[in-house]
Amino acid sequence: MKRTVPAALAAAALTVVPAVTTLAAPASAHARPTSYTLTGDPGGSKFEGIGADTRRGLFYVSEVTGGEIHRGSARSARTEEWLAGDGTDGRFTARGITVDRAGRVYVAGGPNGIGQPDRPDLWVYSPSGRLLAALRAPGDDVFLNDVAIGPDGAAYFTNSNAPQVYRVAQSRGGWTVSRWADATGTVPQLEGFNLGGIVVSADRSALVVAQGTTGRLWRFALRDGSVSEVATGGADLTGADGLVRQGHRLLVVRNFQRFVATLTLTVDGRRAGLVSQRPTDPTRVLTTAKVLRGRILFVDSKFDETVATPPYEVVTDPYVG
Repeated sequence: MKRTVPAALAAAALTVVPAVTTLAAPASAHARPTSYTLTGDPGGSKFEGIGADTRRGLFYVSEVTGGEIHRGSARSARTEEWLAGDGTDGRFTARGITVDRAGRVYVAGGPNGIGQPDRPDLWVYSPSGRLLAALRAPGDDVFLNDVAIGPDGAAYFTNSNAPQVYRVAQSRGGWTVSRWADATGTVPQLEGFNLGGIVVSADRSALVVAQGTTGRLWRFALRDGSVSEVATGGADLTGADGLVRQGHRLLVVRNFQRFVATLTLTVDGRRAGLVSQRPTDPTRVLTTAKVLRGRILFVDSKFDETVATPPYEVVTDPYVG
C-alpha cells in the first residue's frame, strides 16, 4: 500500500520511526552464502546502491523502483525490507548508500527531487531506522548518485547532472547540506550519467570519483575542493559506476559494459595503472559494490530488463571465465 506524503517536507530531521525487524540467524554459524536474495515488488524491482556496516556485518541495498531500502547480514542469504518506499519520508527512488562509523545510513535520492520541490534529495537514518534528516540539496536538476564518508566524518555525494560534490554533516544546528565542490569548466559534462562512484584515497587527502560517460577518474582534494584528472594511462573505463578501494587496489564496476576493471592507485589518488579487465556475467548489469567481512558484494541491478523479474540478488562472484 502506498503512503501519502505531506505537501512539503522540512529540510531538517523528521521523526518518523519505521518498523524494524530482526534478521534470521544463518543455518550454520560459520557458513556464508555466495549470493543474497532481495525481496522485490510484484511489478518488478530494480536496484542500484549498496552500503556496508563493517562493524555489525550488515549491508544495505537501495531499490530504484519505489525507493525501498533492504538490509542483509553477511552470514544470511535472506534479506529484509528495512525501510518502506513509495513515498515513505518523501522517498520514491533511492540510489547510492553508505554507512558511517556510528552505523548511520546515508541514502542518495537520484532524481527524487527533480521537479518535485516537496521531496528530499537525500536522507540520513540511525542504525535502528529512525529518520535523522531529509534534506534538499541546493541547486536545480540535482541527481545525487553515490556517497562516501570522508575523513572528517561528513558524507560526500556526487551529482550526476553536474560536475559537483555535495557535503552533508551534522552540527549543533542540525543536519546541513552544501555544495562543497564545483568542477564546471574542468570536468566535461556529457549527455547521460556523469559523476558516480566515489571513494577516499588511501592517504585520506582526496576523493576519487568515476565519470561514466567519459570513463575518466577525477581527484577532488579534500583540503580545498580543487579538481584534477587521475592519470590512468588511457585505461578504458567507460561505463564506470561503482568504485571499491582496498589499499592500493581500485575496482571499477563498468555497468552495461559488463566488466570490472582493476587498477593500482597511488596513495594520494593522483595516478592509477590498469592491472586487468575481467568480464562479468552477461545476464547481469552490476552497478556498484562494497567490501564486507573480507568479500566484495556486487549489486545486480536488473537495469537491462524492461520489467525486472526475480531472482533479485547481491552476488560475491560475478565473473565469467
